[in-house]
Amino acid sequence: MFQKRKNQLLLEKVEQQKEFDDELIKTQQEIQEETLKQVGRELHDNIGQMLVLASMQMKVAATSVIDDTKTRVDNASESLKNALEEVRALSKSLNSDVISNLGFDATVNNEVTRLNKSMLIESCLTILGEKVDFENKKDEIILFRILQEFFSNTLKYAEAENLKVTIDYQEQFLNITVEDDGIGFNKETVEKSSGLINMKKRSELLNADFKLESIEEKGTILTLKYPYKNA
Repeated sequence: MFQKRKNQLLLEKVEQQKEFDDELIKTQQEIQEETLKQVGRELHDNIGQMLVLASMQMKVAATSVIDDTKTRVDNASESLKNALEEVRALSKSLNSDVISNLGFDATVNNEVTRLNKSMLIESCLTILGEKVDFENKKDEIILFRILQEFFSNTLKYAEAENLKVTIDYQEQFLNITVEDDGIGFNKETVEKSSGLINMKKRSELLNADFKLESIEEKGTILTLKYPYKNA
């Protein structure tokens, strides 16, 4: 009886620790989302407006110059226009309210488009199956943040030329696959990196199966299996 009681207490302690860890992760997630939302708003409202004003002034300047100077002013004006588009796209990807309004597919598509415009990597998105609306909008945001983390790591470390994203709506699960053709890595040496830990922890919040495979000199593949029907 003593041993049985001891085992029961141990199980309760483990369960309590798990509940505490889950609540801690959720709190961290909420804080991060609020911070990203604020940054997104600042980019759109302040930096974006400053770029709009600068672009308008550049267009006015272009009407009063000639020859080579006009060409340089036009080039500068085009650069400002591109910067403004990038800031707007980035602000959308940071603001969780925008993500919820656009929907998961559209948000991922915007991010893939933004990556292509950066000319740092060639990206493509494939959507299969019949779209299913998420019962919990917060799950859309968490899934998107996982993908964002993978994209960011690919750009920073993978030296990849291509990135492929596949969203497959199946009857019970949403299957997501993201793969790059970069240099890969040894999981034993990078397992404890904050980026990989964040992706895994976020997937646990969704009860999603998380799998990350990488082969050195061949690339990295992320697979997520999200049970949206049971959300």
